Amino acid sequence: MVQTKHRFASFEEYLSYDDGTDNLYELFNGELVEMPPESGINVQIATSLLIQFVSLLGYKRVRGHGLELEVRGEPRNRYPDLTIIREEHIQQLANRNTIRLSMSPPLLVVEVVSPGELQRDRDFIAKRLQYQDCGIPEYWITDPQTKSILVLELIDGIYHEMGIFSGDDLVISPQFNSLNLQTSQIFD
Repeated sequence: MVQTKHRFASFEEYLSYDDGTDNLYELFNGELVEMPPESGINVQIATSLLIQFVSLLGYKRVRGHGLELEVRGEPRNRYPDLTIIREEHIQQLANRNTIRLSMSPPLLVVEVVSPGELQRDRDFIAKRLQYQDCGIPEYWITDPQTKSILVLELIDGIYHEMGIFSGDDLVISPQFNSLNLQTSQIFD
């Protein structure tokens, strides 16, 4: 990750920043850290899930990697690989694709784990805690290494593991019980 030289006193100040590019940045201790491009396999998996959810919900409520979530802690924002937003978010996100802490949380965030121990810890520990803190009802950790999907459901403010799905398992989603998705459809 490449750090830029800009320093921001607040998240609001960061939101008004525009460097004239399509680069994505995490705000870490007041400084911008440019996000590297996703790996091809991560994009492939996220796109496959996007297609599944678009067929279930329509395209307006399904957002890819460009959706930004304001979170507590460091960094102050995250870019999930896939996010299912609420109907009310459609209008709220018309000008900037950022869900603020003051808004209702999205219904589901999906992260596709990138290779490396640091990335695994980020998705399984750091992001899990930040998304839990935001009150996001459901979080999927999609792991290309093990070809599995861990589904977490927020119950009384804490994520509980609803299952780890692999092979021909049907993925059980507490938020989207009409989803008919076998894990193998995502990884094969």
